[in-house]
Amino acid sequence: MDQNALKGVYAITDDILTPPDTILEKVSEALHGGVKIIQLRDKKSNDIGLIEVCSEIRSLCKSHNALFIINDRVELTKKIRADGVHVGFHNLSVPETRAILGKDFIIGVSCYGDNRRAKKVEKEGADYAAFGAFFSSPTKPEANVISMDIIKQAKSQLKIPVCVIGGIKKENIKQLIPYNPDMYAMVSSIFEGDSVYSNAKQISSMIC
Repeated sequence: MDQNALKGVYAITDDILTPPDTILEKVSEALHGGVKIIQLRDKKSNDIGLIEVCSEIRSLCKSHNALFIINDRVELTKKIRADGVHVGFHNLSVPETRAILGKDFIIGVSCYGDNRRAKKVEKEGADYAAFGAFFSSPTKPEANVISMDIIKQAKSQLKIPVCVIGGIKKENIKQLIPYNPDMYAMVSSIFEGDSVYSNAKQISSMIC
C-alpha cells in the first residue's frame, strides 16, 4: 500500500445527506472539488443492495485517482474490490480483517482518543489510524471531544498516516492544520448545502 495516497480531504457519505437518489451525483461533485478519499458509510442497506452503488463509486474514484473505502463491511469491500475498509472498536480485529482481505487492501481503524490502541493496530498491520472527535459532530453527537494533543502524540509515535474526524468545518479546520494530520475526514461539511463541489473545493484549498 502506497501510504502517500492516504492524504487530503476524506469525505464520508451519510444516510440522510447522501440518500440513494443523489449519492452518485454528490460523490462526483466532491471528487471534482478535490476530495481524495471517499468512504461509503451506510447503516441501513444490506450488502447485496449496495453492490451496484459501490461499483459506481469505485469507478468514479478511479477516474479521479481517488481512494474508495467502505465502512465496516469487510466482505463487501472484498467482493467489489474497493480500495479498503474502515473498522471501528466493535468490528473485526485487524488480523481478522486482513485474513479476509489479504495484503492488497487498505485497513483503517477508529482509535478515538486512544493512542495505545493506535500503536497496537499499527503493529497488527493497520494502514492508518483515525482519531476524534475534535469538535462536536452533528452526525455523531454522542462522540466524546478529545484534545488536539493526541494528533501531536500520534504523529510522533506512529509510522502510519493519521486521520482526524469529528465536527470539522471550514470555520475550525485551521485549528487542526498546525498539527499536520494526513487526512481530514468530514461528512456534513462536504455533503450539506447547495453545492458539494464548492464545499469540497474550498476545504481542499484550505489544507493545501
